[in-house]
Parts: sequence; structure tokens; C-alpha cells
Amino acid sequence: MTTAGARLLNSLDLPKPPAETRVVVAMSGGVDSSVVAALLREEGYDVVGVTLQLYDHGEATHRKGACCAGQDIHDARQVAARLGIPHYVLDYETRFRETVIDTFAQSYASGETPVPCVACNQFVKFVDLFDTAKDLGADALATGHYIASRADDRGGRALYRAFDASRDQSYFLFATTRAQLDMLRFPLGEYAKSDVRELARRFSLDVAEKADSQDICFVPSGHYTDLVERLSPGAAVPGDIVHVDGRVLGRHAGVIHYTIGQRRGLGLGAAVAGHAAEPLFVVRLDAAKAQVVVGPREALETRRVALRNVNWIGAGDLAALPAEGLPISARVRSTRPPTPALLRPLPGGGAEVVFETGEFGVSPGQACVFYERDDERARVLGGGFIAHAEAQAPEPATPEPALALDRSA
Repeated sequence: MTTAGARLLNSLDLPKPPAETRVVVAMSGGVDSSVVAALLREEGYDVVGVTLQLYDHGEATHRKGACCAGQDIHDARQVAARLGIPHYVLDYETRFRETVIDTFAQSYASGETPVPCVACNQFVKFVDLFDTAKDLGADALATGHYIASRADDRGGRALYRAFDASRDQSYFLFATTRAQLDMLRFPLGEYAKSDVRELARRFSLDVAEKADSQDICFVPSGHYTDLVERLSPGAAVPGDIVHVDGRVLGRHAGVIHYTIGQRRGLGLGAAVAGHAAEPLFVVRLDAAKAQVVVGPREALETRRVALRNVNWIGAGDLAALPAEGLPISARVRSTRPPTPALLRPLPGGGAEVVFETGEFGVSPGQACVFYERDDERARVLGGGFIAHAEAQAPEPATPEPALALDRSA
């Protein structure tokens, strides 16, 4: 058995010998899932590759960094053929469009900052792939995600941050359920990305040097607003740019052109932007009023967030957590480290997170993920989507007539 194989077997933790164990591998056509299939095949598992065709938006099928479209399906087929394993392609374009793309556009148009990769895993990949794996008589479903899972003390499995902290994908997988975890396996949780590339070369896989897929794979142009305007005509409603103190500073062409925390490109003009002798940031987006609310950096500070659609995979039940709150580490963006916080359950299955120190640029629609502690290999306890972010700044007053309105910006 190879050293890589020993690490693989330790991470799989399956009861039967490899030759008697069927594992379905979710093959996206990238290097990570291809190496997972190759490692499993080398160790003697009965491997079946499955690829979901999720979209085919013309340019995206050839765009560097895209996934789950034309070229990637071809690459997955080529890898499966080289490994000598069966490979199936399933068309889920309609499901993906309805549950991920359309939802993304609606959320974005409402002023939120959605995380479509979470929805893709939650409503497509870990639903349809599970059904397919079961239909094929699989004992496990393996993916190329960088996250670890191990047996817990309840007879189930728990999620942990990946060995390669720079590649850790736990932020995007918090919505994985306990039932799904029992069947899911993440063989790359103990590998560094550089090791995976080297393994791909050793297996002579054509995808060894292939670029990684991008977070939002279905936006061919890379501009979210183009997609939103195409799928939600009329989403770009003009309105006022309002200071947190109630002053109207200018006009905008639609809240979809702004993001929480944005400083540049506000379209205010130098005179208005410098009126308060301080940089201005987008603090809040109010799509119902067609308002972009701006203010100083301190107005971005958030101490508390209320969460919806909470998924709890820690010990016990969410509702049984102490009323005073459970100390955790919380993460509001995939690019930020977890920070100390308190988690409190709310009636109806929701929760609130109170940060020990302020978080900046928090937006409704983002995910807030819970970790057991502030550690690079910490256990993932679950998470939810931000319904409301409580900032330090007061709500804006009713706008007063502008003193210095620059409509030429």
C-alpha cells in the first residue's frame, strides 16, 4: 500500500475491504476529483465516476476556470477512461438553474450577497448525487473537496477543517446534514494541494496542471450584474445614495451595482464624497426603497447577526444550547479567519451570533459558519445564512433635501 493510500484509507473509514466496497466519485473534470478517483482505483475500490452537467452557457464551456460544463465533462470522461472505471453524465441543468442560478439572481437583486456554492452543494450535488449513488449500490460518495470527516462519539461522522488551510472549503459545506455525512467521504482532507498536483502527474492525468474552478462558475462574463439584469429584468431600479445621517448625496442606477463595504466607484463625485472629510463606504442596501446607504468605516462594524436556515451538525441539538450562548468561532466570509463569538438559538430554529469584536462589511445573504474553536483543524458545527446584520450605526433618518447634490457623477 502506498503512503498516499494509507492516508486515503484512514480518511475513508469504511468497514468492508476495498474490493467489496463501491464508491461513487463526483467527478467535476478538475484535478482534485480526478485524483480522488485515481487514488481509490489504485487502492482497489470499485469506483464509479459520476458527473453532473449543471449548465452550458456558451462562453462558459470554454472559459478558463469554469466547471460542470462542456470541457469539464470531456475531461472527466477522459480521466475515467484512463483509469478504466465506469462514468456517467447526468443532466441537471434545469434543477441547477431553478435552485441555484435563479435564486442567486433574486437574492442579489434584493440587496443580499448570496453564496451560490453553498446552494449548489446543498440542493443539487448532495441531493442528486446521493440518489444516484444509492441507485448504483454505492457504499460511499466521495468528492474532491478540501475538508475532513471523521467518526464522532455518537456513531456518526463529524466535519473538520482541511489540512491545507489555504484550500479549506468548510465555509461552503456547512449545510451538509448528518445523514449525508454518514455516506460522504472527503479523501483530500489530509492532503496539500501541491501533493494532489504531484499525484495527478504520477497518475499521468491530463488535468494535472488544469486551473482551479472559480467560486461562481456560471457567470461567463465575470460580472454578476449582467446575469441579474438578464434573469430579473427591472432589477436595476435607480434611487438615492443616502448618508447614514439622512443626507441625500447623489443618485445611483440600481443597488445591484453595489456591495456592502464598497468604497470606490460610488459615483458621488469628489466634492460630495469629500464633504465630510472622511472616506465613505456602502453600509447597507435597501432594495425596497432603492437606496444605497453610505457612511464612515465605523458604520460598517457589526456585532450581531441573526441567521435563517440554520444547519447544526455539532453534538446534541441546537435548541438545547445554553441560553447564555455557546462560545464558538464564527466565519462570515470564506476569505476571513474565524473569530471568537457566542452562538444563541432563537425560536423557530434560527440563531444569532454575537461577535467578541466587530466584523466589518457583513451583508445579509452571506453564510455565517460555526467552528468549535479557533484552530486550523477545528470541527465544523454548522452555520446559517445572515438574515439581518446589526451594525453599530443608527438607522438612517428620513432623507432631507440634499445640500450638495451631484447628479453628473
